[in-house]
Amino acid sequence: MTQTFEEFLSTSRANISVFGFILNIILSALLAICLNWIYTKFGNSLSNRKQFGKNFLLITMTTMLIITIVKSSLALSLGLVGALSIIRFRAAIKEPEELAYLFLAIAIGLGLGADQTGITLLAFIIISIIVIISKKISKRHHDNQNLYLTIQSNKSIKVSLDAIIGILKKNCAAVDLRRFDETNKFIEASFLVELHNFTQLSNTKEELQKLNNNLKITFLDNKGLL
Repeated sequence: MTQTFEEFLSTSRANISVFGFILNIILSALLAICLNWIYTKFGNSLSNRKQFGKNFLLITMTTMLIITIVKSSLALSLGLVGALSIIRFRAAIKEPEELAYLFLAIAIGLGLGADQTGITLLAFIIISIIVIISKKISKRHHDNQNLYLTIQSNKSIKVSLDAIIGILKKNCAAVDLRRFDETNKFIEASFLVELHNFTQLSNTKEELQKLNNNLKITFLDNKGLL
């Protein structure tokens, strides 16, 4: 009854099993590798998915380590709140899908760090199955759309989105606008297009360049974009 709050903080420690920690850190690494494979194989992000997915391993294992340490001490848990208040995540996340996978990687680390191994594994398996099935279903709609087309220009280059879409509809069998970014300095548009032969690709490129020679045009293979 006479125990002070400081004494309570210093004595409220939980024992951490070395075997349990090793098991959870190995599981976090394996799940992060599986998550990287799923994101690389089934993700829709236009960025370099293979490069971005490499971050999952470090994020998952680090989160698991932090939760394992702070759960052993109430004082450390309170100190973590103050430490995180000075941390700012400034990475450029352009697409919501990237953020969703980052949250999943963090959730895996949280679950394993809290020793909720069974529920974490079950949740990961269910989420993975749902993601794979949904991607396979949606992929059927885009099977023939075989190229990603990205067009970039400075704001000083007066090229309208309608003019770009008009050229693409004229030369491509199918056109799907996936992303459009506009700032004070540049314009960037990303499309998923269907081209049957190299002639269509060449004609599309030439007509786009006629709008302005300074346009940056990039064609990427939809099936090989990793």
